[in-house]
Amino acid sequence: MKILQALPALHSGGVERGTVEFARQLAHLGHNSYVVSSGGPLADMLEQEGSTHITLPIHRKSLASFGQIWPMVQLLKEVQPDIVHVRSRMPAWIIQLALKALDKQRRPAVVTSFHGMYSANPYSAVMAKADHSIAVSNCVKDYVISNFSVPEQKITVIQRGVDVNYFRKRPPAEQWLQDLLLSNPQLIDKRILMMPGRITRWKGQLQFLDVMAELAHNTPVGANERPYHGIVVGGAELGKKHFMEELTQRRAQLGLQHHVSFLGQRSDMAELYQLADLVCHLSTKPEPFGRTVTEALASGTPVAAFNRGGAAETLQACFREGLVTPDDVSGFAKTAQHLLSHNQHIIEIPYRFKLQAQTDTTLGVYERVLATRKR
Repeated sequence: MKILQALPALHSGGVERGTVEFARQLAHLGHNSYVVSSGGPLADMLEQEGSTHITLPIHRKSLASFGQIWPMVQLLKEVQPDIVHVRSRMPAWIIQLALKALDKQRRPAVVTSFHGMYSANPYSAVMAKADHSIAVSNCVKDYVISNFSVPEQKITVIQRGVDVNYFRKRPPAEQWLQDLLLSNPQLIDKRILMMPGRITRWKGQLQFLDVMAELAHNTPVGANERPYHGIVVGGAELGKKHFMEELTQRRAQLGLQHHVSFLGQRSDMAELYQLADLVCHLSTKPEPFGRTVTEALASGTPVAAFNRGGAAETLQACFREGLVTPDDVSGFAKTAQHLLSHNQHIIEIPYRFKLQAQTDTTLGVYERVLATRKR
């Protein structure tokens, strides 16, 4: 098959990384894999792993983006994909309008992925105008059916798969560890609580600071125990700089300057998951999936998370001990302390959360859609 994936850009987010991983699988299986986006750091990796990247500025949520309709028409004529897999709303609009310029016999099948609970409005409704849709969790599926009138038989839940072999527990390289501790000596001989995710209010970094305050100031540390240290891993987008300043100020107010470090955007997530003693997920609203939860668990690292949204679906299947009543910061601190006091944890990664399952199930959707169109 020829598959063209479309998304705004190829930076470091979960959708982008998932697109690249899926493209790698497609190329490995012998499919012709194409990705169209405005580009980004992951574009080179994409091409090195066997896919073709086409750069079009389809990322801006503005009327100017509709100037890309004709270039998209030309791209669809040139590539002639069997499937166009759309992963975001503005690219979906451009592609839907471009398809109208093609003869019906030359139009590819369209599959959309709902990676989030988009606002129920006409702009978002374009994601429902597809031959089939994919939801990244059951909570997203229920939301889509309720708000976009998508028939249940036209939407399939496919969790974002994780490459367990890549993330599985193994000691980080000695040189990597030396370099990390040289630049962050405050981490030496500490039990590490890791809070991954981009710097934005709803991700819960403020709540993580409150959890660390309870652990740092209220938990006695025995003579043979390492003290706790929190690391916040994730970058602040241009519009979120003020929130980063608020976090820094809040850390000082809580007296956590020596207990919490902001490491910024990192490309060594697998090693950091393996270094961490516990990964924390504290989103203040239901998250569609929660990729970091699955990656951490695949690394063998326990996870504590509020019991809601896609992150809770993952923990319910893989590690129920980490579930915490939503918004209960004190309960979260107690759960974290309990998990940190036990060295052995049984973590199961069901097949449906693995990258191979995502690949096989998505290809199954493609095949069914193409078979239906031939009738």
